[in-house]
Amino acid sequence: MENELSRVVDALPGLVWTALPDGHADFLNSRWLEYTGLGSEEAKGKGWLAAIHSDDMPHLLEYLETIVASGETGEFEARMRRFDGAYRWFHFQASPLRDPMGRVIRLCGINRDIEDRRRADEAVRVLEGRYRAIVDGLPAIVTLLSTDGHVEHANRYMLEYLGTTSEEMRDRAVGQAFHPDDRPEVLKRWSHSAETGVPYDFEARLRRADGVYRWFHTSGFPLRDTEGRIFLWYFLQTDIEDRKRAEALLFGEKQLLEMVARGDSRSAVLEALCRLVERTASDCYCSVVLADSSGKRVEHGAAPSLPSTFINSIIGRPINLEAGPCGMATYLNEQIISVDLTSETRWPSWCPMALKHGLQACWSTPISSADGKALGAFAIYHKDPKTPTSLLQDLIKQFTHIASIAVERVQNDAALKRSEALLAQAQTLSLTGSFGCYVATDEHFWSGETFNIFGYETSANISFKLILERVHPEDRPSIEQAIESAANGLGCDCECRLLMPDGTLKHVHFVAHGTRDHSGRVECIGAVQDMTAHRRSEEALGKARSELAHVARVTSLGELTASIAHEVNQPLSGIITNAGTCLRMLAADPPNLDGARETARRTIRDGNRAADVVARLRALFAKGNTVADTVDLNEATREVIALLLKELQRSRVVVHTELAGDLPAITADRVQLQQVILNLFLNASDAMGGVEDRPRRLRVRTERAEDDHVCLSVQDAGVGFEPENAERLFDAFYTTKLQGMGIGLSVSRSIVESHQGRMWAVPNEGPGATFSFSIPCRPARPIGVNSVSAIRPPAETDAQHIVRTL
Repeated sequence: MENELSRVVDALPGLVWTALPDGHADFLNSRWLEYTGLGSEEAKGKGWLAAIHSDDMPHLLEYLETIVASGETGEFEARMRRFDGAYRWFHFQASPLRDPMGRVIRLCGINRDIEDRRRADEAVRVLEGRYRAIVDGLPAIVTLLSTDGHVEHANRYMLEYLGTTSEEMRDRAVGQAFHPDDRPEVLKRWSHSAETGVPYDFEARLRRADGVYRWFHTSGFPLRDTEGRIFLWYFLQTDIEDRKRAEALLFGEKQLLEMVARGDSRSAVLEALCRLVERTASDCYCSVVLADSSGKRVEHGAAPSLPSTFINSIIGRPINLEAGPCGMATYLNEQIISVDLTSETRWPSWCPMALKHGLQACWSTPISSADGKALGAFAIYHKDPKTPTSLLQDLIKQFTHIASIAVERVQNDAALKRSEALLAQAQTLSLTGSFGCYVATDEHFWSGETFNIFGYETSANISFKLILERVHPEDRPSIEQAIESAANGLGCDCECRLLMPDGTLKHVHFVAHGTRDHSGRVECIGAVQDMTAHRRSEEALGKARSELAHVARVTSLGELTASIAHEVNQPLSGIITNAGTCLRMLAADPPNLDGARETARRTIRDGNRAADVVARLRALFAKGNTVADTVDLNEATREVIALLLKELQRSRVVVHTELAGDLPAITADRVQLQQVILNLFLNASDAMGGVEDRPRRLRVRTERAEDDHVCLSVQDAGVGFEPENAERLFDAFYTTKLQGMGIGLSVSRSIVESHQGRMWAVPNEGPGATFSFSIPCRPARPIGVNSVSAIRPPAETDAQHIVRTL
């Protein structure tokens, strides 16, 4: 039986032993002996103590004495040396054995190896320490709550934020530190999560130790045991005050920009800005002052929370260094910070007024335009001396930027509206409309005046078809060609007629160029001008010029009377003589027919000479329309010389001609050019009328000029003119002659310019002056109309009738 019991004790999973009350061991099982490496006899008595760590032995003996004294089971942990000298932790559990009298007569114990558990516990403690250090170091609040809402643990950040201790935290009720306005919702959500196990998520304001409330985002999650029951809640609370402010600021900015985009008044936008500032930066007052249109005085912008008496005392102040912080900030275009107005000396007249209204600090920042010009100032006031923090400076910078956008946008919108009104008025006054179109999609954008020119209502859906319906049928091909040019991204410049519904015609001028918009589409942008009144004015001007040219020619007629009489009398005398001779030859017996025939031919010759003179005079002095023809400038010049020769000889003027032999023919109105040449010859003759000390030499020269032009110059040896009067010579009614009207050169220049040429005058190096004109051989556009008449052939003369009869 004893052996059987020994085997059972040895089989137990532990080191079994028994000892007397004085600590002497009287039994140690084989497992004990094997672990320690001690023999049975060696370990009995006090020998077993050799296996106990010296640091743990006093406590172990004290533990055994306590069990003997109390008679109760006890537990203890101590290190035991293994047979190889290594120490391992063991859990000692001992129970007293009593005699019938109740006295402890023996201790029975068992030791279990807990080295691995101790190491695991130590690892857990180290890990817990690390986790606690991490949690305490987090920039967020971490708390553990029991299921009934009591705080089990709060990290260091939480304790420092609330300004409390762990012990005080355990006595706090749920939601106690939250803002009164948020507390009901906090408790409601906690109750719901505690009942349902649903994670907690909410944003609320939490009071800081200094009484300031800041926004926190709280997330709560339950911890469950192996059976799924919640035994703990852990919460993470993150400070989102900056985010909330940024969101509020962003929302406020969005509202402000929407107000600007809607075109709200400047005062409404600035007042909303001030209120946003006062909400974002608490315990302050905000104002905006602006520079007036002259830029020299302050005008009111907004100040919703400041007293009206204070505002009125600022308005109208000059923008200078003495006007106060806002005036100085605007004047210098730099930030002005006054931390304490009670000690401020820069504005002796402004500070007492500000202090009277309870303001002791002012930070004024200029509101600048995109190009850096100061538009006004943005100011923040405080009732106590205060210095702006870096955060407040960032906010001020942001608010000032918004203010500059608002102010500049309102100013730009006002300027744009004025510009649009002026443009619309200018288009109405100048009868010019603007347009844009996408040729590919037939989209059109017209100004109001363009609708007026075409006679369509502004509600009309404009298309190319509608445009072509209004264009005169004869002009539609040119407009269709212009549309095709615009479709290819090219420009166009054309004129056409519009046939209005009432049958009237409008002359319009189109100018457009092609471009590409931001998406790459070809866009045509241009303008159209109603030229009807201009065309009528041109016609009236052309008629007036024609009348004036006719007057100039008729005026010249008087000066040529003697020459004309001589030119006509000579052939008339020949006609009379030849006619008498012819009659005598016919009256002879027999009649001398051959002689009469020859005499008749001479009569015809003289008649033609007289007819040519009359034809040239009629062509030169008659009214009519412009006739463009191929003209030999040399031949036209010779004809004028032949017409004026007697007059020039009478005035003792010697004519020298230098006519170029390779001069090309030109396209021009022969009569108009001869009028110009005639006027230059007569002016040259008049200029030499009083010259007695030198020959009265007139030199006429033709030559081929550059750019396919021909040039004619008339040089005289007369009195000349002052160089500064060179341009005035061609002004209407300006003359240097006592009897002159001052229209000859003006008309001559108009004729030359109508041929797309130019006319000028220069003084000679010696006496006299040279007048010249040049015209293109082939004009780029048709020659002007309504200037002079076409040449009409003379009627049949009597001499021609006689010859025809013979």
